[in-house]
Amino acid sequence: MAMREIRVIPDPVLRTVCDEITTIDDGVRGLVADLLETVDAEGRAGLAANQIGVNLRAFSWNIDDEVGYVLNPRIVELSDELQDGDEGCLSVPGLWFPTARAWYARVEGIDLDGESVVVEGTGLMARCLQHECDHLDGKLYLDRLERSVRSKAMRELRARL
Repeated sequence: MAMREIRVIPDPVLRTVCDEITTIDDGVRGLVADLLETVDAEGRAGLAANQIGVNLRAFSWNIDDEVGYVLNPRIVELSDELQDGDEGCLSVPGLWFPTARAWYARVEGIDLDGESVVVEGTGLMARCLQHECDHLDGKLYLDRLERSVRSKAMRELRARL
């Protein structure tokens, strides 16, 4: 296990669609261990594999004292009810902007034994599930911002780079 360095924008790995995990081997087990250790730090809610430079569909979370992971996650259900609140990202440090997300989300994937798992939640957990699945599809929360807010975010981001 190792605490891994977080990749930050404009690293191209953050815009890469991650590959499905087809074989669960020592490399994947090591990736999960690193994701769990790296997300288990104060102020961290979720971490996708590409945020630590690995192009595989896996993420970990740390919500309400529950730390976990899922491999090959797919969002299978979102509520029509929305939540709006500021969202940030470890890969876009220091920037927080209002981002609409579904209030409830359900993700299906597998664990390290290849067994099916379901991860679901409301509020912050739902936001995390959606945010991390976006990462695995090569998207950042900035892509979901309303146009005027996105323009402001990009100006602030350019000023920091």
